[in-house]
Amino acid sequence: MARLNVTPVKSTGLQHPDRIRLESFGAVGNRDFFVVDEGGRMLSTSWKARLLPIGSSYDPDEDRLELRLPDGVVAAGPASAGGEPLTVDFYGRAVAAHVVDGEFDGALTRFLGRPVRLARVDTPGAGIDVRPVTLVSLASVDELSRQGGSAFRVDPGRFRMLIEIDGAGAHEEDSWGGLRVRVGEAVIEVGKPVPRCVVTTLDPETGVRDFPTLSVIKRYRGVSAGGELPFGVYADVVRAGTVRVGDPVEVLG
Repeated sequence: MARLNVTPVKSTGLQHPDRIRLESFGAVGNRDFFVVDEGGRMLSTSWKARLLPIGSSYDPDEDRLELRLPDGVVAAGPASAGGEPLTVDFYGRAVAAHVVDGEFDGALTRFLGRPVRLARVDTPGAGIDVRPVTLVSLASVDELSRQGGSAFRVDPGRFRMLIEIDGAGAHEEDSWGGLRVRVGEAVIEVGKPVPRCVVTTLDPETGVRDFPTLSVIKRYRGVSAGGELPFGVYADVVRAGTVRVGDPVEVLG
């Protein structure tokens, strides 16, 4: 296990803890908060890019959230979601949530230059995009860099995968579809490849476009039958457990 990537607030800067707890819904505390527009809709991809440089941290013992904006503003306070109830479309899934009261909305609105609100999912884990776990091998990212034809080394963080692994070949994870894989104490079942979007062309810390990720993937990997550009894989949690950086990754079959 090379690196773990989580964030309490969807689309904000990633954190790299030494360990996570995997439950059936995914990593505990991952992406439970998210930003919506005035009408309670998820922000478009172009606006999500503005969220990448924002740092966020959540203290579960105090139920306290902190946002650190690039302009130096820090918004912090209780994270209880006692505001307006919302039903938000998460890529075709209806997700129940409530607005988080406090100073978060004002700070985010001033930074983004448009009215937005901070919300929290009602059910832990409901803030995932599609499946509870995403996984990519560092060899796959290195191959993407090589195929890009320059000395630029792609930061795997731009793919925002929950688990990054080493010791596997380039795109070896694609061959694990339908197989069970032990990651630390947990066991996952690998599913379909993850279709990539324009966010992967952005530096994961600044949000600035710096690499033609999609065109490079298309050139050397092609397009899937569904017209998508695959990179990395989804997975479901078969057995819950703690996953630590440095844990072995074993394909069970």
